[in-house]
Amino acid sequence: MISFLDLKSINQACREELIEACTRVIDSGWYIGGSELQQFESSYAEYCGTKHCIGVANGLDALVLVIRAWKELGYLSEGDEILVPSNTYIASILAISENGLTPVLVEPDLATLNICPINAEKAITSKTKAILPVHLYGRLADMPALMALAERHGLLVLEDSAQSHGASIDGKKAGNWGHASGFSFYPGKNLGALGDAGAVTTNDDLLAATLRALRNYGSHEKYKNLYLGVNSRLDEIQAACLSVKLKYLDEQTSHRRLIANLYTNTITNTVIKLPVNACFSPLQNTSHVWHVYTVLCDDREALQQHLLENGIQTLIHYPIPPHFQPAYIDLAHYSYPISEKIHKQILSLPMGPSLSLTDAEAVAHACNTFVVRQIQ
Repeated sequence: MISFLDLKSINQACREELIEACTRVIDSGWYIGGSELQQFESSYAEYCGTKHCIGVANGLDALVLVIRAWKELGYLSEGDEILVPSNTYIASILAISENGLTPVLVEPDLATLNICPINAEKAITSKTKAILPVHLYGRLADMPALMALAERHGLLVLEDSAQSHGASIDGKKAGNWGHASGFSFYPGKNLGALGDAGAVTTNDDLLAATLRALRNYGSHEKYKNLYLGVNSRLDEIQAACLSVKLKYLDEQTSHRRLIANLYTNTITNTVIKLPVNACFSPLQNTSHVWHVYTVLCDDREALQQHLLENGIQTLIHYPIPPHFQPAYIDLAHYSYPISEKIHKQILSLPMGPSLSLTDAEAVAHACNTFVVRQIQ
């Protein structure tokens, strides 16, 4: 069986360094808020090109806490609207709802599957105060257009960079475009921890200070609490492991690109629509990091079954649109035809730094032998 993602093999490649890092933390006797966290925060801020990186417990908390901090700072209030793509994973929307704000779903660009700036501008009302673009599948949203839009309308921008570690446009990376960005280091991400972990990147000194307090019970100084904060801290062991894995991120991204290029150049079956790796304009150099390689197919279930019969594991990102989730029943009466089409057709092929080119060729060959079922 060709696995969709082999985390054991990925971690095996740096196993000794991970063990050494964990041992170092265990022997230090300091497990929360120590030097390992400081080292990773410094290294990841430098990697993204930002002034600050604030480690938190997970990617959802990263988004929730930024919005919460903006509320504490008086930039947002309950009832304000935040634009978010209609085809994202539900976490992006939960971060808005958790803070008492209103998510406004915006249809994506079918070519890139990311939020469409034109549709975003049409959705702006007097209550709109922020945009939450999601860099789905490893490709940056059209950040130059979105930042220009935000500037025209005086909006905050919070990037959801959970799937886009190292992705860039014109050399400017995910996490350094908006006013802040939330990252997830869930084990299956391009930069994955050995458990839940997350971070916020920003160039805003005041926001960074507020976040550091909010993640630690609202405390800016021991036993003094400015805010009604939470406990959302990136622990020393996860920070140490992430520092190890960060060293290999660019190398692993290069391998992901080899796999993506192989798929793109080898899959010729016209019933399978391949992702477009195009720039938003001739002036932009867009760097995709291929968190997943998604295809679209009218007969998605048959294609998935065909690949399984050929020993190939695939996943669906994501089978149910957010507005069809029971948790968001109040959005069910809205129509998002582009998003609904994507959710019905999308399928993710095996992708990862441990996937061999030979296995990738087998995946491509199986895709090329797929025949759409004849309807009786």
